[in-house]
Amino acid sequence: MLTSVSDNARISVARTKPGISKQLSFLESNALSIRSREIREADISQLTSLMAKGFEPRPSYFWPRVFERLNKRLVPVGLPKFGYLLESAGSIIGVLLTIYVERRVEDHNFIQCNVSGWYVDPKFRVYASIFAKQAIQDERVTYINVSPASQTWPILRIQGFTQYSQGAFAATPLLQRHAGVRSAVGTVRSCLPIDHADARLLLDHESFGCLSLWCETPDGLYPFVFRPRLAKGMLPYVQLVYCKSTDNFVRFAHPLGRFLARRGWGIVLIDSNGPIPGLKGKYIAGKNPRFFKGPYRPYLGDLSYTEIAMFGV
Repeated sequence: MLTSVSDNARISVARTKPGISKQLSFLESNALSIRSREIREADISQLTSLMAKGFEPRPSYFWPRVFERLNKRLVPVGLPKFGYLLESAGSIIGVLLTIYVERRVEDHNFIQCNVSGWYVDPKFRVYASIFAKQAIQDERVTYINVSPASQTWPILRIQGFTQYSQGAFAATPLLQRHAGVRSAVGTVRSCLPIDHADARLLLDHESFGCLSLWCETPDGLYPFVFRPRLAKGMLPYVQLVYCKSTDNFVRFAHPLGRFLARRGWGIVLIDSNGPIPGLKGKYIAGKNPRFFKGPYRPYLGDLSYTEIAMFGV
């Protein structure tokens, strides 16, 4: 279970660096009541106002929809549904959203947490990194940050995060030569034979506004999830959110490309650390860096149950 601060506890300084400890001592000496705790449903109204102020380009409906989707999700037992907040004298001055999900790698189950929506009122910004550190202390959890602002990269590295995706590959799958694999592409609603875990993931992501597909072959069904996007020049494309391996995407690039192109999507953006062998397209170094901290390194091609998949960030 994630180590958290109880409702009535002051921010712990036991594990912080000496300089940070002095900052917190300054707070206490000035009798400022600053506390962190889990977010409750009753906090949502005030939090949406705070986040609308902190993330101004977002439309007014964005944050209410975020909390609605977080509220509907089942989370692993004992972990927060929404995340954590920072408050001073009864007012909310900071927020850190968390998206917990139980994952399975080979024969191991583990907990993954997408750290999202990190914002602290500018007057209290000096405490932002201390606040965030409290939410990423459980060594059994794999934490990921999939859309960090560039100014936070040094902070993430200090907090123990490692960059696992260095860029993105813009693939043009319709131009891919057919691999000779006999396959058919269908939507999630017609994939009843697919195993339970995959069906649940596909249906969940369809409800988030993603495009959930499968490729049927004689040897089984292969799930894929894409997030429709618009480039700045209003060029439509899709982002690969989930597949079991990027090798699977390469294998089925041609039929997937035909299916997507008929709906107006000719480009697929895929997290990568260089050109993807067997795919036509262009590698863009430095685009969409991703970071992780914890026992399991995320694999490229899996952004399921993250803010990208759930909120379209």
